[in-house]
Amino acid sequence: MRIAMLAPISWRTPPRHYGPWELVTSLLTEALLARGVDVTLFATRDSHTAGTLAGICPAPYSEDPTIDAKVWELLHVAHVFERAGEFDIIHNQADFVPLAFSRLANTPVVTTIHGFSSERILPAFKAYEDRAHYVAISAADRHPDLRYAATIHHGIRIEDFPFDPVGSEDLLFFGRIHPDKGAAEAIAAARAAGRRLVMAGIIQDRGYHDAQVAPALESESLVYLGPVGGSARTQTLGSAKALLHLINFEEPFGLSVIEALACGTPVIASRRGSMPELIEHGVTGFLVDSIEEAVAAIARLSEIDRAACRAAVAARFTVERMADRYLKLYRSILG
Repeated sequence: MRIAMLAPISWRTPPRHYGPWELVTSLLTEALLARGVDVTLFATRDSHTAGTLAGICPAPYSEDPTIDAKVWELLHVAHVFERAGEFDIIHNQADFVPLAFSRLANTPVVTTIHGFSSERILPAFKAYEDRAHYVAISAADRHPDLRYAATIHHGIRIEDFPFDPVGSEDLLFFGRIHPDKGAAEAIAAARAAGRRLVMAGIIQDRGYHDAQVAPALESESLVYLGPVGGSARTQTLGSAKALLHLINFEEPFGLSVIEALACGTPVIASRRGSMPELIEHGVTGFLVDSIEEAVAAIARLSEIDRAACRAAVAARFTVERMADRYLKLYRSILG
């Protein structure tokens, strides 16, 4: 089986720190290669893979301001479809633009929908649902107007996330500094609970950061680490009492949620989007509907067994499970 894996080019594959779509693309690519599948990764030229790298875009546009996103995205997508005849499956991880090329080649196209940035992009998916095989990353993110081939949760390499059976007394916010991700709510909950809060992630909304986060940094009870990757990432995720994930949107998935759980860190999350699929209330964390409920959940963290958090990821959210389900889908498409 020959797979063309089409990554986004916003960040490197795998990313240096932030880049969830690129991270999932890399994890799946390497897991398929380990199973003996012939995978060619179409990504930025600075990307890394044990397979074949086919890159024309010199650098990620979110890291290099000289890269015009629209120009290089079109060149990048055209590159894989001009070589479509070399592959049995094109797996599109790069949103809706590749769909416009899908009828120009005979190779089947699998498209993982990593979420909908807006209802306005839905017509692009609708126009090609008879051509592309859509995969939802959670049941919560399945759009009622689209036809899907499967729902496949993301998976991680659990061995990359060392288990911390103790943690600390600090709470953690891990994600984009953006209203959607609930940074201000995490600060408010930690303050009300009298706990120190560690924050990590890129600043995606500077105005929000300056208004909601920066003033709180004057207190010793708040530490902002910036974006973290590598061993610092896993150490940060594992050394917390709990991850506060008080999101303000219907999140399609939450990689940081399962990464924290893999380290043994329970998660207190808003009862929105995919969170009820990822968190077992009272077992691996708590689902809440307000800051007040989050504060009450913080007081109950001693009820959570950190080993149960890791076990839940091992049972449901490993990269092996993800790769097996995608292989099953590829084979069903190819007959």
